[in-house]
Amino acid sequence: MSMHGRGAPPGRALHVRATVGRLAGVMRPDAGKLALVVLMAIGAVGLTVAAPRILGAATDVIFAGVIGRMTPAGVSRDELIAGLRASGQQQQADLLSGMSFVPGQGVDTGRLAGILLTVLALYLVAFLLNWLQARLIAAAVQRAMYTLRRSVQGKLARLPMAHFHDHPRGEVLSRVTNDIDNLAQTLNQTLTQIVVSVLTVLGVLVMMISISPALAVVAVVSVPLSAVITVLVARRSQPQFMAQWNRTGALNAHIEEMFTGHEVVTAFGRQDQAKATFDATNTELYEASRRAQFVSGLIMPLMMFVSNLVYVAVAVVGALQVASGLITIGSVQAFVQYARQFSQPLGQLGGMLNLLQSGLASAERVFELLDAPEQSPDPADPARLPTARGLVAFEDVSFRYRQDTPLIEHLDLRAEPGQTVAVVGPTGAGKTTLVNLLLRFYELDGGRITIDGVDIAAMTRDELRGHFGMVLQDPWVFGGTIRENLAYGAPDAGEDEIVAVARATSVDHVVRSLPDGYDTVLSDDGSALSAGQKQLVTIARAQLADPEILILDEATSSVDTRTEVLIQQAMNRLRAGRTSFVIAHRLSTIRDADLILVLEDGRVVEQGDHEALLAARGHYWELYNAQFTAPAVEEEVSR
Repeated sequence: MSMHGRGAPPGRALHVRATVGRLAGVMRPDAGKLALVVLMAIGAVGLTVAAPRILGAATDVIFAGVIGRMTPAGVSRDELIAGLRASGQQQQADLLSGMSFVPGQGVDTGRLAGILLTVLALYLVAFLLNWLQARLIAAAVQRAMYTLRRSVQGKLARLPMAHFHDHPRGEVLSRVTNDIDNLAQTLNQTLTQIVVSVLTVLGVLVMMISISPALAVVAVVSVPLSAVITVLVARRSQPQFMAQWNRTGALNAHIEEMFTGHEVVTAFGRQDQAKATFDATNTELYEASRRAQFVSGLIMPLMMFVSNLVYVAVAVVGALQVASGLITIGSVQAFVQYARQFSQPLGQLGGMLNLLQSGLASAERVFELLDAPEQSPDPADPARLPTARGLVAFEDVSFRYRQDTPLIEHLDLRAEPGQTVAVVGPTGAGKTTLVNLLLRFYELDGGRITIDGVDIAAMTRDELRGHFGMVLQDPWVFGGTIRENLAYGAPDAGEDEIVAVARATSVDHVVRSLPDGYDTVLSDDGSALSAGQKQLVTIARAQLADPEILILDEATSSVDTRTEVLIQQAMNRLRAGRTSFVIAHRLSTIRDADLILVLEDGRVVEQGDHEALLAARGHYWELYNAQFTAPAVEEEVSR
């Protein structure tokens, strides 16, 4: 069983600058909208930052009204302050000197209402700008992800088969699905938030300095302290997140394996071992996640602690300045709000650090897939075979999956038009490799393969494969009706053609037994059919496509003996006039083949028909006896 884990992406991008540059390139078509988003963010932040200062003026109006009502009418403000100084009440005089009030007059409700309506209008406009920029950024991000998914899908079609041979299926799927989804989430949450946070810090800093440079210095002290806390916590949390993601991938891989091989696990009674492995991996994931979340969760409490310290310092220093008449109470109130606004975006920036790293790591993994070496391009002036006769020749063909491990060396074989060529041999002899080379799933290291004298490398892959019909050992059906599955290789086939081929391959009686007949909808794993019935469907599909060349790679290995006989009879009729390659371990299925090739270590060690090869008493004779006479020999020995 292979490890096809689909866990979270790694935690840190290795090439941040290059990755960010490529992301910018993906989003370049929406550059105008992104610029508009930035302008809206500037406007929303400016309005939000201005509101506390205006609210401070409202506080001053209220406080001035209270003081004015408490003071005697008939004297001016300056006379009242001078009288207090003359009587030795210096502190009260300093406090009133920083205020604008009219003795004997209460709260100016008209001015207060105007200020409050202004603040309400500011917040409403800021809300509208934030809503519009959220819509624009969501549209831009999803359009970029659409483009990225389309690029990845196109890339998968251009990747050589060797890429999927070297990379587990779950790893490829993780990059196509999990990583792109993670990148979309990261961009949605951080793209505007980073801009807003930075603008908020700058805007609030300007407002604080305009109110009181001394108080601004007190508030700014929190910046390096917050930065140090964020960096220290991020360094400690990063390894924990890496461990968490690795354990998540291992757990997902184990679950996928156990569910995929559930019948095997149950048959061998290994449920307890599978459960023990799950419990151990799940415990490791729990511990890694607990540590990661705990360490990263320290950022916000620590930032709040720093924020509270700043709040206390601002309150103390601000009270002293109010008492000295340097600023008003409303200004202190506004400054306290700014101090809160100043620390909040800093905390948000710290909290987004891990998310941003994860998103960039996902982007890097997607770009790695997009940068993977592609299969060689089709020739600019390709050869065509409008109707192939089916003369297939391997001429001095050499191939190896890995450069240091030879597989096929200097192979020559020839299949005449209309011949049925059977390929047999022990596991690893190179039987399926011949099919992979014939369909150009892999490129040759030496020699050439021709069809009717035309080098297949001179043809486009689509043109080449259009002349083949193929049935694999593992039957594949997709989510759709049985009719759609049968007509997959011949979408224009009529109902009569479909039914005729279904009857010839014994599919029709299977379909007739289902409630909806040919309209029965199969799931993507074809669970409504047995393995043998699915194989019948795939064989019928290949026959309905009516190719010039047939490839049957262990095509009857999943059917019972009776069905195998029916399939063989149908194939004997349909192979007439077609070149057929049959790869088989069950030698009973190839007795009537025109030519049998015996492969061993990538070489044709014998060839001929069934009777001739048995008479030669060579490799084929040994394979035949091992398959058909070994039980009788063992019975004799046991006696």
